[in-house]
Amino acid sequence: MRMRGWLCALAFLPLPLQAANLAVVEAVQSPAWLDRGGRSEALAPGQAIRDGDSVRTGEGARLTLRLAEGSAVKLGENAGLALRGQGGQPDRSFKGAMDVLKGAFRFTTETVRRLRGERDIAIRVGTATMGIRGTDVWGKSGEDKDLICLIEGRIQVSHAALGGQPITMADAKTFFVAPRGAAPLPVGPVDPKQLVQWARETEIEPADGALRRGGRWSVQVGADAASQAEALLVHDQARLAGFATRIRTIRGTDGNWNYRVLLTGAASETDAAALAARVTARTELPATVRR
Repeated sequence: MRMRGWLCALAFLPLPLQAANLAVVEAVQSPAWLDRGGRSEALAPGQAIRDGDSVRTGEGARLTLRLAEGSAVKLGENAGLALRGQGGQPDRSFKGAMDVLKGAFRFTTETVRRLRGERDIAIRVGTATMGIRGTDVWGKSGEDKDLICLIEGRIQVSHAALGGQPITMADAKTFFVAPRGAAPLPVGPVDPKQLVQWARETEIEPADGALRRGGRWSVQVGADAASQAEALLVHDQARLAGFATRIRTIRGTDGNWNYRVLLTGAASETDAAALAARVTARTELPATVRR
């Protein structure tokens, strides 16, 4: 029984990005989860995202994925995204679809990355669907409306109320709105202040308490445990709440081996402190900053 519990604790450790994977988790401001094959696990930096996977975030959370061909996909709080890929070389020519199940997202292709590979991506945002080949776009699927904002580039937006005639958006900083149960509104320019507010919904800022690949600060959840079973109780509680903890063995002051539950990858002490406060608020478990 102990061995089985230990294997479960290791089952969703971050995986390296491989050619067959669609994306990798670059940064996560927990709580956030991966849904795969009817099973849910907390997301961690470096974790691979495969064809058919869904990811979701909780209250106050953010998530950044890096597609194999180089583009970034960001999610805001209480958001969900499903990914589908076509073809066997997503790092060279990404063709696929993303379904924004709810919440805010941003898709960005940096200028330096545009030459890495071709892309042909359809992104559905509630009732609207857009085709993307290389651009910077923000959107949100809400209870009252679906919104798509073109920050840079060119997209085509389709909607059932448009009668099969997609709208081409090529003017930067314009947006499309489709109210629930009504026809889409005409595309218009977005107010710069509004765009800043929208962007903040999906952006991870320094000191937000995110975990990143390469981060050197950690958060210990609970106290050092004398037994593996005791540590697994804390580990499971934290992971169910959306925090991707892992268990490490350490030598105690008495010379015996103890078990420590950790969240690793915070970029700074400030990030680690913010994460520790979030863990305690959501789980009622004590959390302390470590390096």
